[in-house]
Amino acid sequence: MTGSRSSTPALHAGQDASVSRPALWRWVAGAALVTVSVLVVVLLAGGGAPQPVPAGLPDSGPVTGWGLPSVRLLGDLAGLATVGLLLAAGLLLSSPEMTLAAAPARAATLAGRVAAVWLLTVVVEIVLTVSDIFGIPPAQATDATVLRSFLGQTSQGRALLLQVALLVVVAGLARAATSPRAAVLALVVALVAMTPPALTGHSASSGSHELAVASLLVHLVAAALWVGGLAALAWVAAVAGSSDGLRLAVPRFSTLAACCFAAVAVSGVVNAGVRLGGVAPLLSSAYGGLVLAKVAALGVLGGFGWWHRRHTVAEVAGGGRSSVRQFMSVAAAELVVMAATVALAVGLSRTPTPAGDETQPSPAAELLGFPLPGPPTVARLLFSWVPDGFALTFLLLAAGLYATGVLALRRRGDRWPVGRSIAWTLGLAVFAWATVGGLGMYSHVLFSAHMVAHMLLSMVAPIGLVLGAPVTLALRALPGPRVRGEASPRGMLIAAIHSPAVRLITNPLVAFALFVGSLYVLYFTDLFPTLMGNHLGHVAMEFHFLAVGTLFFWVLVGIDPGPRRLPPIARIVLLFAAMPFHAFFSVALMSGTELLAPDYYRRLDRPYWTDLLADQHLGGGIGWAMGELPILLVLGAVFVQWARSDAREASRFDRANDDELVQYNARLAQLAARSATAGRSPSGRRGQPPPSPGSPPAPQDPTEGRTR
Repeated sequence: MTGSRSSTPALHAGQDASVSRPALWRWVAGAALVTVSVLVVVLLAGGGAPQPVPAGLPDSGPVTGWGLPSVRLLGDLAGLATVGLLLAAGLLLSSPEMTLAAAPARAATLAGRVAAVWLLTVVVEIVLTVSDIFGIPPAQATDATVLRSFLGQTSQGRALLLQVALLVVVAGLARAATSPRAAVLALVVALVAMTPPALTGHSASSGSHELAVASLLVHLVAAALWVGGLAALAWVAAVAGSSDGLRLAVPRFSTLAACCFAAVAVSGVVNAGVRLGGVAPLLSSAYGGLVLAKVAALGVLGGFGWWHRRHTVAEVAGGGRSSVRQFMSVAAAELVVMAATVALAVGLSRTPTPAGDETQPSPAAELLGFPLPGPPTVARLLFSWVPDGFALTFLLLAAGLYATGVLALRRRGDRWPVGRSIAWTLGLAVFAWATVGGLGMYSHVLFSAHMVAHMLLSMVAPIGLVLGAPVTLALRALPGPRVRGEASPRGMLIAAIHSPAVRLITNPLVAFALFVGSLYVLYFTDLFPTLMGNHLGHVAMEFHFLAVGTLFFWVLVGIDPGPRRLPPIARIVLLFAAMPFHAFFSVALMSGTELLAPDYYRRLDRPYWTDLLADQHLGGGIGWAMGELPILLVLGAVFVQWARSDAREASRFDRANDDELVQYNARLAQLAARSATAGRSPSGRRGQPPPSPGSPPAPQDPTEGRTR
């Protein structure tokens, strides 16, 4: 195979078709009519439709008022279809390791075309958004000066511009994809391309900023995989018209859809709660009524999913033309409800929210995203919490996926060491306290608390996480090939582990440079005050600390397989080489006279610990003192691994010597048997036959001379 798509036979819509073209187009027209009708009703009911503008005020006109939500709806549907087609091409449909089969190749090509439509809708959305914000007709919104101002000076404009750039990449990757791995790469970029608009709008302006944005991101990604995946499988059934493509894809998608349904439900409740601000607006506002309608639609979709799992999944997996028709009959109705729900969500985004307008937040609360806490006490540090949505999402995913992997091994009778599960849980617990716990709350307020959280995230939590061996667990729990030679999630993970990029970042010198160098770059440049003054910037710091720490300690004490593994003595040398850099950094903070991020901490205007420089010196002292803890933990882990490795090596050596002794005794027994058959009396010590010329002499003691 050459790896090109031309090497695979093409599929034709009329080949063994289970759905005729007229019936398919009638369904498309009906679904479009229902979707547009829902959008219009929601806009009228929620107040998002164009309203009369008093004389003298700027007015963008009805074209923008109705066109902007319509274009967003079309773009959202195109995005869902792009994600679903790439999901089908890379993970759901069966293909060899290096080349996409016929149906997956066609799905990837179609994904590239749909991504181009998605790109076009975003470009039109930019123009209509400018018209909507500035209150000018769409024709005037195309002025180059106005567009440059919007795209370069507003967060919404930069988000849309970033989305355009990502969609150009998605369209190119999808059209050029010739292997399942390339399709998965395009899928990842497509999911990322859905996220920039979530950073602006209702969620971005909510009081609990991080919780609102994180829940919306989870909602978007889970809905895209669920709705898009079902649409792609329906396309496969309608175009291919046989059970070959669905037989393997539907059971795998069913598991994914169940997880996505749960994620959509939980994230939707959280996001709606943040926007509503309480239970009362749920029943007393137009926004709350639309939220209830969306909940009802989700319940209907859950019923469709239950029906699929009870009736159609097993039948489709068994093959047969009737199973394809049954799957299509249910999926067609389900997709109509899904499209109507997307229209409901678009209308909801144009509906004013009832939360957050009653009181003006204080400058500190506006800067932090939550009210300024009182003076730190032991109780507040231990039992308080902050709604960091990104950290909570990471914790839920990390704990849930790890537990799922362990349960999958137990169901098939395999054993997973309890110590690894304990290490993983402790690592997550440390991360939770440093991000969403009381320490995480005060890390936004006090530099000393920030340094404690930094040390825990970069030098304590990673040790537990790498000793939990999550990659090893994933390799044992992920599904392998469904048919011989197929690209599978497990195979893709193995390929990623041995990829050039992973080889580069797991190089001990690279890991050392990232772990130590980023410390100085972050705190001794303007990067630290910039990140501290932004909600997402603080989140980025937290995950950066965890990432570089996990990478460094994986090189030192990691259990998971990787491109290279250092000998124990080299790990100890690398550990001690990093410690002086951390000590020097802490001493520099303790003796420094220049404040880090002074504007940020002064804007907080906290009534306690008002000496900012003293708090900074305390943070440096804490960093210096806590540097000893990871040394002890890592040294203990390295020595335990060293001892176990030595014991395994000794055991292998002993087994090899035992095998040699067994072979020697068998040789003597053969010689004795030959002598007895020839009628010769055995002679020699202890009744053994004399050794033949060239044979090794018998040892006096079987254990004599055996050394390690």
